[in-house]
Amino acid sequence: MTSLTSTKSKTYDMVYIALFAVLIAICSWISIPTVVPFTLQTFATFLSLAVLGGKRGTCAVIVYVLLGAVGIPVFSGFKGGIGVLLSTTGGYIIGFIASALVVWAFEKIAGKKLSVLALSMICGLIVCYILGTAWFMLLYAKNVGPVGLSTVLGWCVIPFIIPDLIKLALALLIGQRISKALPTGFLS
Repeated sequence: MTSLTSTKSKTYDMVYIALFAVLIAICSWISIPTVVPFTLQTFATFLSLAVLGGKRGTCAVIVYVLLGAVGIPVFSGFKGGIGVLLSTTGGYIIGFIASALVVWAFEKIAGKKLSVLALSMICGLIVCYILGTAWFMLLYAKNVGPVGLSTVLGWCVIPFIIPDLIKLALALLIGQRISKALPTGFLS
């Protein structure tokens, strides 16, 4: 690879990573009103991984979280700042990075097959739930008092399982279609 080609490739990588970080932010602002409202943040996170792959998708998620950490209002409800990450639900946002790392690890070990991507996204979602729930329980116990695991799962996980699996499936479907429509050599 020549120096010019390498520079062009890195520039494209940065543009796509930034584009998907912005997409995650926009989707985090979109709230679907149900009994327990949810955002499309999970959808955009998994779409980033489906289209960009593990490495670049993880970079997009990290950029998104860092933008929010420095105070840019990219999180749900147009919030930003380190305080959001240090709140009881901040562990779920950090969990997106862990999810992305799981997808990237699966990709490195087992390749880029659709079945591997689907399994890795499900495992990543589980890791996000585990980290977020542990973080929630820790901070809730510190600030309010002890709370049981079943209670926290009822508040923070169970209502979101079906919507998150639907978002994951849509991200896989749309991500595959976008990837097929892209020119050969895209993000290779």
